[in-house]
Amino acid sequence: MSIAVEEKHTLTTQPPLLEVTWTDPVSGCRGFLVIDRLVRGVCSGGLRMRKGCTLEEVRGLAAGMTLKESLYYRPENRYVPLGGAKGGIDCDPHDPDMRGVLARYIHGISALLETHWAMGEDLGLQQKLIDNVIAELGLQSSIQAVYPLLEDRASAIERLDKAFRIDVDGIGLGELAGGLGVAESVLTALDELGRPIAGTRVVIQGFGSMGGATARYLARAGMLVVGIADANGVIVNPAGLDVETLLKSRNSFGEIDRSALRSEDAELPSSRWLAVETDVLVPAAISYCITPENQSQITASLIVEAANMPVLPAAEVLLAARGTQVVPDFVSNSATNAWWWWTLFGDIGDDAEQSEAKIRSEMRRIVTDMFARAGHRGITLREAALAFTADQLQAIETRFGRS
Repeated sequence: MSIAVEEKHTLTTQPPLLEVTWTDPVSGCRGFLVIDRLVRGVCSGGLRMRKGCTLEEVRGLAAGMTLKESLYYRPENRYVPLGGAKGGIDCDPHDPDMRGVLARYIHGISALLETHWAMGEDLGLQQKLIDNVIAELGLQSSIQAVYPLLEDRASAIERLDKAFRIDVDGIGLGELAGGLGVAESVLTALDELGRPIAGTRVVIQGFGSMGGATARYLARAGMLVVGIADANGVIVNPAGLDVETLLKSRNSFGEIDRSALRSEDAELPSSRWLAVETDVLVPAAISYCITPENQSQITASLIVEAANMPVLPAAEVLLAARGTQVVPDFVSNSATNAWWWWTLFGDIGDDAEQSEAKIRSEMRRIVTDMFARAGHRGITLREAALAFTADQLQAIETRFGRS
């Protein structure tokens, strides 16, 4: 889908520092890297792979990463937020040669990866695959650009490695961090709105690491996950789906094995995911999927963005006019990034309980501030979150300069 520039949310006021367009000499696929901002010479952001990925898309995502990083700035922390960046490859992750395309892309931008861009997984790619390709190319790590900022590199790397090997009820801690942050955003928003948690219905689009973890934590909090959309359609049950069973049945692309469904579960076509009756909607799969044309189908009064840029600005205006509030992506889906750096820099250890407590407390602090600003100033949640990040970015710039 091609989206005009004027349709995008305004994220940062300065233009990106660097934009790279790469063409694969074998397949002709194009890849992109946008460095929005550097802090202490380093930026952070994931690499995604999807058919139709564009430079414009990556540019917006990189600006969003600048905001995500700034959310967690606290002068007393070991972790000092980095600048924002993003990579993208226009290739179907199901393509048989996707691994070759990925390897050639990483080789092509390796100089920036070694010195400036700390990179992790994003849509269509898993960290394990990225790590394998990085090792084959003779690079140290996908995040080696941040190593010069560490006080004790060996201990930091060992701590993060141990954290990634922690299993929490069958799922790796690294896969759960982002969804836990989304779930805590939902729970905090419901508290701020004075609404109950137990029995409140939620529909989630996407059942990969982000959507799956969100579903787990919301179900465990007592919410009813009444709908889950994956690439093959929508699974619904107004009494609530068996989230843990569905998590065990999914493949590496977040697709649910339909043989795991119970007799009381029903299936709907993919086009019906917005129309499922619910109180909360969590788009956790693709960008630009809620438009002015389809937003009228939504019954939810609260949308929490787990995917990057899923709600178009014009759709958000129409949703606001009928009382539906939107928690913006750069707030709600920021926990994965923060968890990596808290662990690496030593603000938390390689411990599941400590990780969960840190994610929940910081997310609740940020979302509560956003609601307070919105209520005090009579502005939207997005405008309030942007005001918060503007204050944070100014504090970072004052301390480290602008780049």
